[in-house]
Amino acid sequence: MSLVGARASPTLSVVIPVYNEAATLARVIERVQAIPVPKEILVVDDGSTDGTRELLEGLEKSRPAGMVFFFHGRNRGKGAAIRTAVAQAEGEITLIQDADLEYDPAEVQKLIGPILAGDADVVYGSRFLGGPHRVLYFWHWAGNNFLTLLSNICTNLNLTDMETGYKAFKTAILKRLPIRSDRFGFEPEVTAKVARLGCRVYEVPISYRGRDYSAGKKITWVDGLKAVFTILKYRLIADIG
Repeated sequence: MSLVGARASPTLSVVIPVYNEAATLARVIERVQAIPVPKEILVVDDGSTDGTRELLEGLEKSRPAGMVFFFHGRNRGKGAAIRTAVAQAEGEITLIQDADLEYDPAEVQKLIGPILAGDADVVYGSRFLGGPHRVLYFWHWAGNNFLTLLSNICTNLNLTDMETGYKAFKTAILKRLPIRSDRFGFEPEVTAKVARLGCRVYEVPISYRGRDYSAGKKITWVDGLKAVFTILKYRLIADIG
Protein backbone atom coordinates (compact mmCIF):
# COMPACT_ATOMS: atom_id res chain seq x y z
CA MET A 1 0.00 0.00 0.00
CA SER A 2 1.21 3.51 -0.77
CA LEU A 3 -0.21 6.92 0.07
CA VAL A 4 0.25 10.46 -1.15
CA GLY A 5 -1.21 13.87 -0.35
CA ALA A 6 -1.45 16.55 2.31
CA ARG A 7 -3.20 16.36 5.72
CA ALA A 8 -5.51 18.81 7.45
CA SER A 9 -7.05 19.32 10.91
CA PRO A 10 -10.64 18.54 9.94
CA THR A 11 -14.03 18.20 11.53
CA LEU A 12 -14.92 15.55 8.96
CA SER A 13 -13.02 12.68 7.37
CA VAL A 14 -14.69 11.54 4.15
CA VAL A 15 -13.61 8.01 3.22
CA ILE A 16 -14.06 7.13 -0.45
CA PRO A 17 -13.38 3.45 -1.22
CA VAL A 18 -13.11 3.02 -4.99
CA TYR A 19 -12.74 0.12 -7.38
CA ASN A 20 -13.06 0.74 -11.14
CA GLU A 21 -15.06 3.98 -10.91
CA ALA A 22 -13.07 6.18 -13.30
CA ALA A 23 -16.29 7.44 -14.92
CA THR A 24 -17.65 9.03 -11.72
CA LEU A 25 -14.80 9.46 -9.24
CA ALA A 26 -13.72 12.97 -10.32
CA ARG A 27 -17.31 14.24 -9.97
CA VAL A 28 -17.64 12.63 -6.54
CA ILE A 29 -14.42 14.26 -5.35
CA GLU A 30 -15.51 17.63 -6.72
CA ARG A 31 -18.85 17.43 -4.93
CA VAL A 32 -17.25 16.29 -1.67
CA GLN A 33 -14.80 19.19 -1.88
CA ALA A 34 -17.78 21.56 -2.13
CA ILE A 35 -19.19 20.47 1.25
CA PRO A 36 -18.87 23.58 3.48
CA VAL A 37 -17.29 21.75 6.43
CA PRO A 38 -13.58 21.57 7.42
CA LYS A 39 -12.63 18.16 6.10
CA GLU A 40 -10.09 15.74 4.78
CA ILE A 41 -10.80 13.37 1.90
CA LEU A 42 -9.29 9.88 2.08
CA VAL A 43 -9.54 8.06 -1.25
CA VAL A 44 -8.56 4.39 -1.36
CA ASP A 45 -8.03 2.88 -4.80
CA ASP A 46 -8.62 -0.83 -4.28
CA GLY A 47 -6.58 -2.23 -7.15
CA SER A 48 -8.56 -0.61 -9.99
CA THR A 49 -7.80 -1.59 -13.58
CA ASP A 50 -9.98 0.91 -15.50
CA GLY A 51 -7.86 4.06 -15.22
CA THR A 52 -8.98 5.07 -11.71
CA ARG A 53 -5.44 4.84 -10.37
CA GLU A 54 -4.08 6.97 -13.19
CA LEU A 55 -6.82 9.54 -12.58
CA LEU A 56 -5.82 9.79 -8.92
CA GLU A 57 -2.15 10.04 -9.78
CA GLY A 58 -3.01 12.92 -12.11
CA LEU A 59 -4.91 14.70 -9.33
CA GLU A 60 -2.01 14.14 -6.94
CA LYS A 61 0.26 16.22 -9.16
CA SER A 62 -1.78 19.30 -8.26
CA ARG A 63 -1.52 18.50 -4.54
CA PRO A 64 -5.18 19.13 -3.57
CA ALA A 65 -5.37 20.43 -0.02
CA GLY A 66 -6.74 18.11 2.62
CA MET A 67 -6.78 15.08 0.33
CA VAL A 68 -4.91 11.80 0.75
CA PHE A 69 -4.74 8.92 -1.72
CA PHE A 70 -4.06 5.31 -0.79
CA PHE A 71 -3.34 2.57 -3.32
CA HIS A 72 -3.88 -1.15 -2.81
CA GLY A 73 -1.72 -3.29 -5.05
CA ARG A 74 -4.62 -5.68 -5.69
CA ASN A 75 -8.38 -5.69 -5.24
CA ARG A 76 -9.16 -6.57 -1.62
CA GLY A 77 -12.76 -5.34 -1.19
CA LYS A 78 -14.74 -2.41 0.17
CA GLY A 79 -14.24 -3.35 3.82
CA ALA A 80 -10.49 -3.60 3.34
CA ALA A 81 -10.43 -0.18 1.66
CA ILE A 82 -12.40 1.37 4.53
CA ARG A 83 -10.07 -0.27 7.04
CA THR A 84 -7.05 1.32 5.34
CA ALA A 85 -8.57 4.81 5.47
CA VAL A 86 -10.07 4.65 8.96
CA ALA A 87 -6.65 3.89 10.44
CA GLN A 88 -5.48 7.28 9.11
CA ALA A 89 -8.63 9.35 9.71
CA GLU A 90 -8.10 12.48 11.81
CA GLY A 91 -11.54 14.10 11.74
CA GLU A 92 -14.02 14.20 14.60
CA ILE A 93 -16.52 12.43 12.32
CA THR A 94 -15.86 9.82 9.64
CA LEU A 95 -18.30 9.38 6.76
CA ILE A 96 -18.27 6.67 4.10
CA GLN A 97 -18.91 8.03 0.59
CA ASP A 98 -19.15 5.58 -2.31
CA ALA A 99 -17.47 6.64 -5.54
CA ASP A 100 -20.33 5.83 -7.92
CA LEU A 101 -22.77 8.75 -7.25
CA GLU A 102 -25.54 6.45 -5.98
CA TYR A 103 -25.34 8.62 -2.85
CA ASP A 104 -25.32 12.41 -3.24
CA PRO A 105 -22.50 14.27 -1.44
CA ALA A 106 -24.84 17.25 -1.15
CA GLU A 107 -26.61 15.29 1.61
CA VAL A 108 -23.53 14.81 3.79
CA GLN A 109 -24.66 17.51 6.19
CA LYS A 110 -27.89 15.57 6.77
CA LEU A 111 -25.84 12.65 8.03
CA ILE A 112 -23.39 14.52 10.21
CA GLY A 113 -25.99 16.91 11.63
CA PRO A 114 -27.22 14.66 14.49
CA ILE A 115 -23.61 13.96 15.53
CA LEU A 116 -22.65 17.65 15.48
CA ALA A 117 -25.79 18.42 17.50
CA GLY A 118 -24.69 15.94 20.17
CA ASP A 119 -27.67 13.64 19.63
CA ALA A 120 -26.03 10.68 17.88
CA ASP A 121 -22.86 8.62 17.80
CA VAL A 122 -23.66 6.94 14.47
CA VAL A 123 -26.00 8.00 11.65
CA TYR A 124 -27.36 5.82 8.84
CA GLY A 125 -28.72 7.33 5.66
CA SER A 126 -31.86 5.34 4.89
CA ARG A 127 -33.05 4.80 1.32
CA PHE A 128 -36.45 3.70 2.66
CA LEU A 129 -37.57 6.68 4.74
CA GLY A 130 -39.17 8.65 1.95
CA GLY A 131 -36.34 10.18 -0.07
CA PRO A 132 -36.45 10.07 -3.89
CA HIS A 133 -34.87 6.96 -5.34
CA ARG A 134 -34.53 5.21 -8.64
CA VAL A 135 -36.86 2.21 -9.03
CA LEU A 136 -34.77 -0.90 -9.69
CA TYR A 137 -34.72 -4.58 -8.73
CA PHE A 138 -37.50 -6.10 -6.59
CA TRP A 139 -35.25 -8.88 -5.30
CA HIS A 140 -32.58 -6.41 -4.18
CA TRP A 141 -35.26 -4.52 -2.25
CA ALA A 142 -36.55 -7.78 -0.73
CA GLY A 143 -33.03 -8.89 0.12
CA ASN A 144 -32.24 -5.59 1.80
CA ASN A 145 -35.41 -5.85 3.87
CA PHE A 146 -34.62 -9.42 4.88
CA LEU A 147 -31.06 -8.61 5.90
CA THR A 148 -32.19 -5.53 7.82
CA LEU A 149 -34.84 -7.57 9.64
CA LEU A 150 -32.36 -10.32 10.53
CA SER A 151 -29.84 -7.74 11.71
CA ASN A 152 -32.49 -5.99 13.81
CA ILE A 153 -33.48 -9.29 15.44
CA CYS A 154 -29.85 -9.91 16.37
CA THR A 155 -29.00 -6.34 17.48
CA ASN A 156 -32.34 -5.18 18.91
CA LEU A 157 -32.16 -2.06 16.75
CA ASN A 158 -35.08 -0.90 14.58
CA LEU A 159 -33.22 0.22 11.46
CA THR A 160 -35.00 0.52 8.13
CA ASP A 161 -31.84 0.18 6.02
CA MET A 162 -28.93 -1.67 7.60
CA GLU A 163 -27.30 -2.23 4.22
CA THR A 164 -27.08 1.45 3.29
CA GLY A 165 -23.67 2.52 2.05
CA TYR A 166 -24.09 5.99 3.55
CA LYS A 167 -23.00 5.94 7.19
CA ALA A 168 -21.36 8.49 9.51
CA PHE A 169 -19.59 7.74 12.80
CA LYS A 170 -17.81 9.53 15.57
CA THR A 171 -14.29 8.65 14.53
CA ALA A 172 -13.27 7.61 18.03
CA ILE A 173 -16.02 4.99 17.98
CA LEU A 174 -15.22 3.70 14.50
CA LYS A 175 -11.57 3.29 15.45
CA ARG A 176 -12.67 1.04 18.33
CA LEU A 177 -14.25 -1.40 15.92
CA PRO A 178 -11.82 -3.87 14.31
CA ILE A 179 -13.09 -4.24 10.75
CA ARG A 180 -12.69 -7.90 9.78
CA SER A 181 -14.83 -8.01 6.62
CA ASP A 182 -12.96 -7.34 3.40
CA ARG A 183 -15.99 -6.95 1.13
CA PHE A 184 -19.58 -5.82 1.65
CA GLY A 185 -19.81 -7.60 5.02
CA PHE A 186 -18.65 -4.27 6.45
CA GLU A 187 -22.27 -3.10 6.72
CA PRO A 188 -23.69 -5.89 8.94
CA GLU A 189 -20.43 -6.21 10.87
CA VAL A 190 -20.23 -2.56 11.85
CA THR A 191 -23.95 -2.52 12.67
CA ALA A 192 -23.57 -5.42 15.08
CA LYS A 193 -20.60 -3.79 16.75
CA VAL A 194 -22.11 -0.32 17.25
CA ALA A 195 -25.17 -2.03 18.73
CA ARG A 196 -22.97 -3.94 21.19
CA LEU A 197 -21.33 -0.68 22.22
CA GLY A 198 -24.74 0.81 22.95
CA CYS A 199 -24.16 3.68 20.52
CA ARG A 200 -26.88 6.23 19.87
CA VAL A 201 -27.86 5.38 16.30
CA TYR A 202 -29.93 7.74 14.16
CA GLU A 203 -31.41 7.34 10.69
CA VAL A 204 -32.05 10.16 8.23
CA PRO A 205 -33.83 9.93 4.85
CA ILE A 206 -31.59 10.20 1.80
CA SER A 207 -32.05 10.10 -1.95
CA TYR A 208 -30.69 7.13 -3.87
CA ARG A 209 -29.70 6.93 -7.51
CA GLY A 210 -29.18 3.20 -7.78
CA ARG A 211 -27.24 1.65 -10.66
CA ASP A 212 -27.95 -1.52 -12.58
CA TYR A 213 -25.27 -4.08 -13.43
CA SER A 214 -24.67 -2.62 -16.88
CA ALA A 215 -23.58 0.60 -15.15
CA GLY A 216 -21.12 -1.18 -12.89
CA LYS A 217 -23.06 -2.35 -9.83
CA LYS A 218 -20.90 -4.93 -8.02
CA ILE A 219 -22.84 -6.49 -5.14
CA THR A 220 -24.34 -9.94 -5.87
CA TRP A 221 -26.47 -12.62 -4.21
CA VAL A 222 -23.27 -14.22 -2.93
CA ASP A 223 -22.64 -11.09 -0.87
CA GLY A 224 -26.16 -11.46 0.50
CA LEU A 225 -25.39 -14.97 1.74
CA LYS A 226 -22.15 -13.76 3.29
CA ALA A 227 -24.10 -10.96 5.01
CA VAL A 228 -26.36 -13.55 6.69
CA PHE A 229 -23.28 -15.36 8.00
CA THR A 230 -21.77 -12.07 9.20
CA ILE A 231 -24.95 -11.06 11.04
CA LEU A 232 -25.11 -14.40 12.86
CA LYS A 233 -21.38 -14.46 13.57
CA TYR A 234 -21.35 -11.08 15.28
CA ARG A 235 -24.50 -11.90 17.22
CA LEU A 236 -22.35 -14.48 18.98
CA ILE A 237 -18.96 -12.71 18.99
CA ALA A 238 -18.40 -9.24 20.47
CA ASP A 239 -15.00 -8.48 18.86
CA ILE A 240 -14.78 -4.85 20.00
CA GLY A 241 -11.49 -3.10 20.72
